[in-house]
Amino acid sequence: MPIALEIISPEKLLLARDVDMVVIPGTEGDIGVLPGHSKLITGLRGGLVDIYEKNQVTDRFFVSGGFAEITESRIAVLADEIVPQADLDAGKAAEALAQAKAAYEAVNQNDTDAYREASDKLISAQAMVDAIAPGKAEK
Repeated sequence: MPIALEIISPEKLLLARDVDMVVIPGTEGDIGVLPGHSKLITGLRGGLVDIYEKNQVTDRFFVSGGFAEITESRIAVLADEIVPQADLDAGKAAEALAQAKAAYEAVNQNDTDAYREASDKLISAQAMVDAIAPGKAEK
C-alpha cells in the first residue's frame, strides 16, 4: 500500500506519485513517513528528502526549508527551494555557506527575528554542503 507524495515548490508541482516511504528533514529531526502515518504538519529544515521504493532510495531532493503536511494516505512537501541532489553545485554551496556564516556572525543577537533567520540560513547552507559531500551524494 503506497503513500501519495507531492513535492511543491513556489513555482510549480515538481513531483506527484505513489511511493513506499519518504524521509523528510523536519525541524525537530528526520521523519520517516509510511502509509498510515498519523496526521502532522511540520516545518522543514535544510536537508535531503529521500524517496523510497522497493526498500531503496530512488530519488533525493535538497530542500532549504518549508513545511510538510502528512495524513494517513498522503504527504505534501511544500519547499521554499528544492533541487535534485544530483544538480547541487559544490561551488555555489560553499559560497552560500560562507555568506551565511558571515551574516550569522554579524547579526545582532538581541534581534531575535534576525538572529533566527540568520541561524536558519546557516543551517540550510551547511546542510547543502553536507548533501554533496563525498559519500553522501550516492544513492
